[in-house]
Order: sequence, then structure tokens, then C-alpha cells
Amino acid sequence: MIKKHGSARWSGGLKDGKGHVSTQTGVLSDQPYGFNTRFEGEPGTNPEELIGAAHASCYSMALSMILEQHDLKADEISTKATVSLEQQGEGFAITKVHLDVTAKVPGADENAFLTAANAAKEGCPVSKLLTAEITMDAKLA
Repeated sequence: MIKKHGSARWSGGLKDGKGHVSTQTGVLSDQPYGFNTRFEGEPGTNPEELIGAAHASCYSMALSMILEQHDLKADEISTKATVSLEQQGEGFAITKVHLDVTAKVPGADENAFLTAANAAKEGCPVSKLLTAEITMDAKLA
């Protein structure tokens, strides 16, 4: 079993409070986040972009693995995961994630690529974690 961790510190109220987020590796170290970075577009990070980055990176690795299982190797896989946060009743929920995928895969035809892309969307560990609707546009470059 592999275990990784992230951590966060928060002080203050929801709108006037401030937080800092870090990762085990130190790639993120005390990066600021808060109401203003999540809802008002201020500089800093937020949970949705971190989930998007996690999903995009996990998906790209899963697609690479599936392509290799079919004797194909990607020169490049570019994935953007757009995470939608919507108000639901009194609170908020992450309702959707849309993956935009472009890949350069020598020797791959469109059908083989789309089959692999859809298998990666279903099989990626982060996809399995999310209860949000996951949609995708995938194309060969």
C-alpha cells in the first residue's frame, strides 16, 4: 500500500480567514488559499485546481499505461481537468470534471486511441475516487 499526504492550516472565519496548504514532498509548501482565491479569483491556490491537477496527472499516467499495454507509446499526453464547483442548496459541491486530452501517439489510429482514452477515464484512481460526473474530449494531435 502506498500512502501520501497533504496538509492544510486555517485560521479565522470563512471570508476573512487565511489558509496554507502543503504536500508531503514539499512541492507545495505553505501555499496560500482562502475564500478570495477560491471564489474571487485572487492569487493563490484552491481545492478545485488541486483536484484538477491531481486528476489530470493521474489520467495522463493511466492513459500512458493502457497505450503501452497495446504496444503504443505516447510522445506526449496533455490533459486539462476542469473542475466545476456549484452551489447546491445551502452549500457547494463539485459536480463535474471535464477532461480535455490531446495526445501524440505514433502508430495509433483514432479508434484505438479513443478506446484507451475512455478506459483511462474509467480506470484512473482519481476518477474512481470522484463522485462527480466526468466527461471528456480526447483527440490525437
